[in-house]
Amino acid sequence: MDATISAIATALGVGAVGIIRISGPESLAMANRIFSARNPLSRDRARYMQYGFIHDAEGNYVDEVLAVYMPGPHSYTGEDVVEIQCHGGREALQEILRLTFEAGARPAEPGEFTKRAFLNGRLDLTEAEAVMDVITAKSKRALIAANRGHKGALSSKVKAIRKALKDLIVHLEAVIDYPEEDIEDVTYDETAQTIARCSEAVASLLRQGMTGRILREGLRTAIVGRPNVGKSSLLNRLLQADRAIVSSIPGTTRDIIEEQMTIDGIPLVLTDTAGLRDTKDYVEQIGVERSRAILEDAELALVVLDGSQPLDAEDRRLLEQVKNRPHLVLINKSDLPSCLDEETVRAICGGDCFRLSVKTGEGMEQVGTWLKHFVCGEGSDAESGTMTQNARQITLLSSAADHLDGARNDAENHLPYDCLTIDLTEVLHELGEITGEDVPDEIIDEIFAQFCVGK
Repeated sequence: MDATISAIATALGVGAVGIIRISGPESLAMANRIFSARNPLSRDRARYMQYGFIHDAEGNYVDEVLAVYMPGPHSYTGEDVVEIQCHGGREALQEILRLTFEAGARPAEPGEFTKRAFLNGRLDLTEAEAVMDVITAKSKRALIAANRGHKGALSSKVKAIRKALKDLIVHLEAVIDYPEEDIEDVTYDETAQTIARCSEAVASLLRQGMTGRILREGLRTAIVGRPNVGKSSLLNRLLQADRAIVSSIPGTTRDIIEEQMTIDGIPLVLTDTAGLRDTKDYVEQIGVERSRAILEDAELALVVLDGSQPLDAEDRRLLEQVKNRPHLVLINKSDLPSCLDEETVRAICGGDCFRLSVKTGEGMEQVGTWLKHFVCGEGSDAESGTMTQNARQITLLSSAADHLDGARNDAENHLPYDCLTIDLTEVLHELGEITGEDVPDEIIDEIFAQFCVGK
């Protein structure tokens, strides 16, 4: 990390302000080669925003700017950092960036500023990964959850589990290595209890991980049902826009319509599907096949039924298909006389069932409330508990849970202590990979390569 790096830290395009960030041991000297002001940037005026101008090597004026010098270790990267705020036009940003390269900086790699913050101990790996979750948050809840991770909510929990297991391993190995010494032994019951507490803590993180992933990526939701039950009308009502064609003619929707939206802070990836029915129309058949595939991949099925008609064979097949997966049944057309019994629906597929009218909007608020409870849990919210977790972290937590189950089983069966330490040591390694305390360099490089340049 001896090199000084620079990059544009704001999105390219026309804007009021753009920022060029320089980080490394020569950042102050390099900035002063291209920045002129009444007083040069210096340690005496660290963290003071200074007004001045950027010029090239011949002294030609480039832009009117504000610049600030932040000495390490109290900067984002933990190194000396200079940030230059210029006008947000593409040409001004690119020209000033080119001048930093002429002054001796090299182009920053994707995520290199945050990578340096991690390597300098300013952030652990979970906090660093949460930076991208803050940037890409799709809702207020997602932003709150991402900020919890950035402030160390996940890492503090993982480190607490890791410390409990490390203390247990140290005690077990002392008993194994020095059986003749007067060391207070640990009983199998105490060992099993410690492992059980750690297992529950890991299981809790995994449960939150599902919620956090949905807040980060959106809940893949399929709107399904037979033709003319109101699926496209439901999509339009949720989006508050005429996105899908609505017609009384069955089979109007033949292709997949996908839209993203937020309901009560929960980001959804909504897919309106073709009506499920047997048909001889070749094009409609393709749409029905695609609808069934979408349903298989969805994390939640919104099953729409026509409450003004009794259940038919296709309704029953669909209810049977979703009964063992997350679903919500919406009995539409409550503004018409009812011909459908809710208890019959629940007897087939179980789960929750609401009556509503997509046409009038009656009952639509129930959908948002139900989704909030489905994603976050009853009485739960992003402020108090949820934190985003990515696929890498969830995979490591899942593996740690499996090894903890193995160690707990060994303790309950009174296997030798050295058998227990094999699984427990593996858990330590996996938890260390989450926080960055025990992670290969190639994994670190892979993680930060996913970041944008300038972050």
